[in-house]
Amino acid sequence: MPELPEVETVMRGMRAHLEGHTIVHAEMRRADLRWAMPPNLAERLRGARVEGFRRRGKYILMRLAGGVSMLLHLGMSGRVNLTRLDPSVPVGVTLHEHLVIESEEGCRFGLVDPRRFGFVDLVPTDAEESHRLLAPLGPEPLEAGFDAGVLASGLHGRRTSIKASLLDQGVVAGLGNIYVCEALYRARLSPRRESGSLSRAAIRRLVEAIRAVLGEAIAAGGSSLRDYVQPDGELGYFQHAWRVYGREGEPCPECPGKPICHGIGRIVQSGRSSFFCARLQR
Repeated sequence: MPELPEVETVMRGMRAHLEGHTIVHAEMRRADLRWAMPPNLAERLRGARVEGFRRRGKYILMRLAGGVSMLLHLGMSGRVNLTRLDPSVPVGVTLHEHLVIESEEGCRFGLVDPRRFGFVDLVPTDAEESHRLLAPLGPEPLEAGFDAGVLASGLHGRRTSIKASLLDQGVVAGLGNIYVCEALYRARLSPRRESGSLSRAAIRRLVEAIRAVLGEAIAAGGSSLRDYVQPDGELGYFQHAWRVYGREGEPCPECPGKPICHGIGRIVQSGRSSFFCARLQR
């Protein structure tokens, strides 16, 4: 599933292509994805001006004139195609493209979702935060207010592993398995550590690591896995900078020549793989 950096990359692509545009064509090619599409979605989009965009956790909000926002979640395999329309070139058929939007200014948006785990909804812009899927979300890790105090409050009293806590969207919004593994490695914290046992110094390191790894991943266009590509079709390349994720059995990049380091290990926590260096991460 795309994580925060991938969703941020898609949102920025949509903003660059569609902000300020007026929608002249919208087409629903099926009535449902994970859940039913909003009633009369296409009719409600046609004629609307795109005022702006916002990301909340792993969700994208396209804000329209008239006080309504289109809420988009990419699910497991969803991706967005953004292209410029050329009247002399027919638009080809894209397999599993379920929602199409075209703007008066000549841009085309297509939502592709082979497994149909994503969804689209409409929500009043002034009530975005009360939407049933956004209301439970925790703080945004890249916003200025996310600091050691905020994270310490979210972890206080938790006896679950720090890996599990960071994957809880109510503790921090937008984090997923890849970037939690990478952040814990940079913070030198074992994924097994009990959340409530972390010192304030360890939490400060963790906040810095989360912000750094997310910032670097966004700058790289995200990590391209089996399904995810950027909106223009280009691959993100942060996967080439992974230090531990997916590197089981490889040497730890921070332990060259250390005889007591056994390289990157992998354990399974709640059905998810955790990659880490047992020598560095305590």
